[in-house]
Amino acid sequence: MRSLVAKGRIRSMKCLCLTHTLTQTHKTPHVTTFPHSLHINHNPLFQVFSGFLRLPIRPFSTKFKGGPTPTASSSSCALAQSMANFDADSVTYLTQREAAEIDETLMGPLGFSVDQLMELAGLSVAASISEVYKPSEYNRVLTICGPGNNGGDGLVAARHLHHFGYKPFVCYPKRTPKPLYAGLVTQLEALSIPFLSVEELPSDISNDFDILIDAMFGFSFHGSPRPPFDDLIQRLVSLHSHNQIGPKRSVIVSVDIPSGWHVEEGDVDGSGIKPDMLVSLTAPKLGAKKFGGPHHFLGGRFVPPAIAEKYKLILPAYPGTSMCVRIGKPPQIDISALRENYISPEFLEDQVEADPINQFRNWFDDALAAGLKEPNAMALSTVGKDGKPSSRMVLLKGLDKDGFVWYTNYESRKGHELSENPRASLLFYWDGLNRQVRVEGPVQKVPDEESEQYFHSRPRGSQIGAIVSKQSTVVPGRHVLYQEYNELEQKYADGSLIPKPKNWGGYRLTPQLFEFWQGQKSRLHDRWLLPRL
Repeated sequence: MRSLVAKGRIRSMKCLCLTHTLTQTHKTPHVTTFPHSLHINHNPLFQVFSGFLRLPIRPFSTKFKGGPTPTASSSSCALAQSMANFDADSVTYLTQREAAEIDETLMGPLGFSVDQLMELAGLSVAASISEVYKPSEYNRVLTICGPGNNGGDGLVAARHLHHFGYKPFVCYPKRTPKPLYAGLVTQLEALSIPFLSVEELPSDISNDFDILIDAMFGFSFHGSPRPPFDDLIQRLVSLHSHNQIGPKRSVIVSVDIPSGWHVEEGDVDGSGIKPDMLVSLTAPKLGAKKFGGPHHFLGGRFVPPAIAEKYKLILPAYPGTSMCVRIGKPPQIDISALRENYISPEFLEDQVEADPINQFRNWFDDALAAGLKEPNAMALSTVGKDGKPSSRMVLLKGLDKDGFVWYTNYESRKGHELSENPRASLLFYWDGLNRQVRVEGPVQKVPDEESEQYFHSRPRGSQIGAIVSKQSTVVPGRHVLYQEYNELEQKYADGSLIPKPKNWGGYRLTPQLFEFWQGQKSRLHDRWLLPRL
């Protein structure tokens, strides 16, 4: 590390990151409390999981190999937990006739319109793409649309991708004059999304585009593709095999079924399009069994029970509020290749508040305004007298001029370590803003009356959970927790005051050092180290 002294200030450079010291100025005291609405209300037993269940420990190994890298989001399809216990081999695959019958039923007695189904399908395609291919790396998208409903799905997907931050282009050589399709074109033109003729396409479309969406033909297609689609399909065929390795290349995403494939038999002679991603709609078609790419998603979160029962559909559950879900496991990846090229505004010296507490408030307000999930979640790191560090996630519940407050069980591991070594580090990580803040300082318990007041402001279920909780102790099974919880719930069913456990209360970290980190391109991150004097 090299240090430079200029104008009475010390600036250090280490690993291309900046550290800087500023003098604190005290301003009007300010108190921030964090209400219960900042975190999701689950079963209180899960909020305050009390100990370690006696479970057998089995060794495991993880193997990583090359492949496209899925990304995460609040409704992540790529990380869909619903797939954890779902057997991908049990998924229902539809024949061409069944797929047609389902569409007829949806648009007949079940009251769906074709434009409604098209909108849901296109949104599912765009959502699936955004789960795997980030717009910061795969920005230029060419959607090749056919004359039918599959092409309409592609037009809708292009619109959503524009709003997701991508730069879409559309090739729509055989436009359908029907008002529905004309309206979709008008919507794209209103967004200044370019339409390219076949003649305007470059000879090697992989040079100009990062993602190529195949939305030419769907499950209702029969026969052989005619010009110009036969040539467009061959362009996609000639690009690559999904097993190709090397520098980042354009990827192919097929809508419902790869164009040119047999709907039920798939890529019969092996000479068809080999997409990197297949987005099946409503339910996968039989031909999708031959899909060998790394990313198979299902879109169509609208299937009524009557359809599911009639066709005995077995489909994975959609996670959260997502419009898509992965079929099968995500590909294994090279863990060393996982990296994010951050794009953020520079965090300059003249933007740094003199009092780091105020700087923290500004960034916390930004995290709230951005709608980030649990912006008050923080990693609490402690070290006992044995010198062994431990970390865990807790929720910030108060902030004032004296420091950062959280509540927990005093007899937990963190409680014992803080009694042996009353110092800690807090780390806030706001992924959506490419920011993190580390705070270090001494820790002490808050006054008991302060803990008492906060305890009784919590939901009654959480109060009972705090009594049941025996953090960092071994329990024979979850049934023990449920039994004790139910007994206490009945005991206090009359609404009487629930006493705060003596071993439960708050801690306050008095900040002595702040580190504000802003991710930047090429690892040239902004990092400001601010002692609180």
